[in-house]
Amino acid sequence: MTLHLTQVSLTHANGVQALRGVDLHIEAREQVAIIGPSGAGKSSLLNLLATALRPDDGELQVLGEHAWQLSAGQRQRLRARIGLIHQAPPLPPRQRVVTAVLAGKLGQWGLGKSLLNLLYPLDIPGARAALARLDLSDKLFTQCQQLSGGQLQRVGIARVLYQAPEVLLADEPVSAMDPMLAEHTLSVLCRHAREHNVTLVASLHAVELALAHFSRIIGLRDGQILFDLPASAVDRERLDTLYANEQLERSPLPPAHLSVQIPRC
Repeated sequence: MTLHLTQVSLTHANGVQALRGVDLHIEAREQVAIIGPSGAGKSSLLNLLATALRPDDGELQVLGEHAWQLSAGQRQRLRARIGLIHQAPPLPPRQRVVTAVLAGKLGQWGLGKSLLNLLYPLDIPGARAALARLDLSDKLFTQCQQLSGGQLQRVGIARVLYQAPEVLLADEPVSAMDPMLAEHTLSVLCRHAREHNVTLVASLHAVELALAHFSRIIGLRDGQILFDLPASAVDRERLDTLYANEQLERSPLPPAHLSVQIPRC
């Protein structure tokens, strides 16, 4: 079991309860999409799986480890095996793209090597190869402040691909991209996960992208899992319940959406 949550709850410092008694089990090499309205708890769930947040109650296991029973050093080594793609990657504006991508290995490098990398990029070919998968190799030495929102998201993805984690968590990774680029980028993520036996969990606002790229869909609302189903079983009625009283950010489902093939992930 790669990811295992039993009755996990999480309340933020401002008193907002983000997750309520969540049970979730994800096996190695699975590829799962999490959908739901804004404020449902999707980002909180991913940050919890990344061990960036600590649950208030319940049991969390990641890669066979009880993350919050480990020492700080052991937990840091566990985090090096987990890649988290942020919706808005925390990239310093004046940092060059090559340095931003190579930062994916900082959790695996020692302090001396990490500091040296800030002065001189240690693996330019590796950074270029990761960027090339996302059609960004021409931006290798560009400053991050010169990039668009969609380009910054792709740099954040390239950094995690370069990290080569065992678990890849993606929080709205294509929200700033146009539809064709979002489609291509999700295909790259799914292909990487399949080819490298990586467990992939992504939160997505665009329901049609989730149904097209992922075989397992989790519907989250008000911090609780409403459904956990194969994509072929996610019908209009379940989506209407999930997004009740919300502006659903998706294209209408095709009439025969149950026959949509999901082989890409």
